[in-house]
Amino acid sequence: MTTFDTTVPPTLRKLDMERLFMRKRALSLALPLLVLAYLAYVFVAFDVAGLAERMNPKNARTLVADSYSYKTHVTRDNRSGAVSVAIEGERKGAYPDGQSPEWVTLADTSSQVTIIDLEDGYEIRFGPESIAFDIPGYGTIRATPSRSAGVQAEFPAGDLPDWTNASKNRLAVTTEAGRLTVTRNRAEVFRYFAGWELFFFTLDSPYHGMGIGELMTRAATGEAGAIFHDFWTNKMWRHQDVAWAIFETLLMAFLGTMGAGLIALPLAFAATRNFMPLRAVRFATRRVFDFVRGVDSLIWTVVLARAFGPGPLTGALAILVTDTGTFGKIFSEALENVDQKQIEGVASTGAKPAQRYRFGVIPQITPVLLSQLLYFLESNTRSATIIGAITGGGIGLLLTQAIITQKDWEEVAYYIVLIILMVMLMDWLSGWLRRRLIKGEPGRKARRQGAAMLLP
Repeated sequence: MTTFDTTVPPTLRKLDMERLFMRKRALSLALPLLVLAYLAYVFVAFDVAGLAERMNPKNARTLVADSYSYKTHVTRDNRSGAVSVAIEGERKGAYPDGQSPEWVTLADTSSQVTIIDLEDGYEIRFGPESIAFDIPGYGTIRATPSRSAGVQAEFPAGDLPDWTNASKNRLAVTTEAGRLTVTRNRAEVFRYFAGWELFFFTLDSPYHGMGIGELMTRAATGEAGAIFHDFWTNKMWRHQDVAWAIFETLLMAFLGTMGAGLIALPLAFAATRNFMPLRAVRFATRRVFDFVRGVDSLIWTVVLARAFGPGPLTGALAILVTDTGTFGKIFSEALENVDQKQIEGVASTGAKPAQRYRFGVIPQITPVLLSQLLYFLESNTRSATIIGAITGGGIGLLLTQAIITQKDWEEVAYYIVLIILMVMLMDWLSGWLRRRLIKGEPGRKARRQGAAMLLP
């Protein structure tokens, strides 16, 4: 509160108050101006205006479409004339020789033309010498690949549409029905379908293409184990490897969090005034906490990976080191706020120092300990995903590999969905444990039994 000297004349006091208000007004105006100046600097330094020029909506739409759809590749080797069909272009999703989806008619001895029906009038024909693409409302595009002359393309009269790209060595035609790419060595057709194809069973499985009703009937007749085996060992989606990766991620978070709690609790006693009288010990312990938590867990991951090599254990150790400092600070603050009367009450019974800590201190800080441990366990579940991408373990590694290849974005979407579900499960589980362990809420069974005892 500002006070004024009563011996000062009223005129001077008025001037002092006006100066005080002027300073406050200047300060209230200067702060917004500083914020605006900083935002202007960020706008220029990070070239925010250039984002619109660098943005590519077409690539963004393709990326989003790839996350919920798949494409089937129909490929012809222009040197040998052999035609192959594979989902996502992978060998694990390739159709056996002589087989193809119903919209692809493979060439035979009577007809040397492979016909690819993209529906709605879009049709591609792989002939012995050239490739023809019929496009409704435009005409037919022909391409003749040659190892010496490159790719010779013929278009209907008029200007080339923007959905075509032709050069000496490559022809690309992109339509709403599908995409055709022709080079000297091969011609390839991409057709998109909604969904995650081969998610349950691959083409070589006898259960591929079966409906849920037929699968349930087969399972009821004793084939449940075989059905689950084909799903569990899916070569394209690798459900078995994904489940193990999820387990590794949860294991990293659990070991790192609980290990940090076990180490930080005894060290926290050495950092408190009411339990450690030696100032030098308190100062040293607190600086250790500041050091280990001042370095981010990602940095500790890189350092520990050099020492112990990649793996889930390195990720768990990185979480342990960082959280030890955080828990040490939190636990020491909780210990400094304990009620001394409860400790004195336990001491009055003749309890030894260890018993005083056990029955006079631990019960007071247990809610804080459990609450923080469960919260950090939930948070570290997300952190373990990123740490796993660096140390080479967990679902983070699979996610990073899928992103780097930039081929199967539906797998990226699959892993992201699993990560979200994993975090949601840990959120629910930590909340349930917090209610049961801290608040002491009885379960449904106990409530029902209690209600039954009250009934006449």
